[in-house]
Amino acid sequence: MNVLVVDVGGTNVKILATGQGEPRKLPSGTALTAAMMVDGVRKLAGDWKYDAVAIGYPGPVVRDRPMAEPHNLAPGWVEFDYAKAFGKPVRIINDAALQALGSYNGGKLLFLGLGTGLGTTLVIDGVVEAMELAHLPYRKATYEDYVGLRALEGFGKKKWRKHVADVVARLTAAFDPDDVVLGGGNAKKLAELPPRCRLGENANAFLGGFRLWEQTGKAAAAAPAQTRPARKSKSPARKAPAVAKGTPAARKKAAAAKGKPATRKKAATAGKPKPAAAGKTAAARRGSGAAPAKPRSAGR
Repeated sequence: MNVLVVDVGGTNVKILATGQGEPRKLPSGTALTAAMMVDGVRKLAGDWKYDAVAIGYPGPVVRDRPMAEPHNLAPGWVEFDYAKAFGKPVRIINDAALQALGSYNGGKLLFLGLGTGLGTTLVIDGVVEAMELAHLPYRKATYEDYVGLRALEGFGKKKWRKHVADVVARLTAAFDPDDVVLGGGNAKKLAELPPRCRLGENANAFLGGFRLWEQTGKAAAAAPAQTRPARKSKSPARKAPAVAKGTPAARKKAAAAKGKPATRKKAATAGKPKPAAAGKTAAARRGSGAAPAKPRSAGR
């Protein structure tokens, strides 16, 4: 499968397809809409052959759908139909996650993208978890306000590098990764790398896009084949088995049919004393141990 990878950034949109040697790019910015991006990418990749598209999106993504509008681009990205616009199947993940997937070598990886903003992603045992840490509170603003492009331009390189070192140290202590990769266009402007860090490459975003579709293919191949559910039988409902006459169950059923309780006769006779057995004489009672009755006096 030939894949076209689209890395959407706040400054440029970079693309590369399977089998191509050099990436191409078009300018981005606060006026760029999703429709403009697709139109520009299709023209830029007009002579490339590809079967599917992988997009690195600068914002939160869930199940290949952007969940929020990007901070550094024009609105209209969340509801856009990318597969229809490209005419190809499309996978979308966070742009930092795309670079992290391409940078991953095993274990627990923390990826920090120093570009227009701050991209943050964890990869643990091959599972990619994009995080939106850039806009969490830090000092008097957010992380992105101290290590993003505006911070570099506003503070100058020397002060910006100190903020980057502090942020990297905090996040490394929090997540305790096996590997820390600093990527993004501004990572190369660091005079020296913080402890436990290695420098990523922008080309890793393209590798991440290729790996994304490789994982998709493997997952589809491993999925069990779906079978049709068994059709419901249209045979008539089975009748209850006949109950033999004279049995308690039969009497109960007959009584229920008449609307009378089966125990009516028992209930009617309950509490009444039983008559003395016929033929029992006083002698019989005496023989049984019962006390004889005393006769009454005639004159009293």
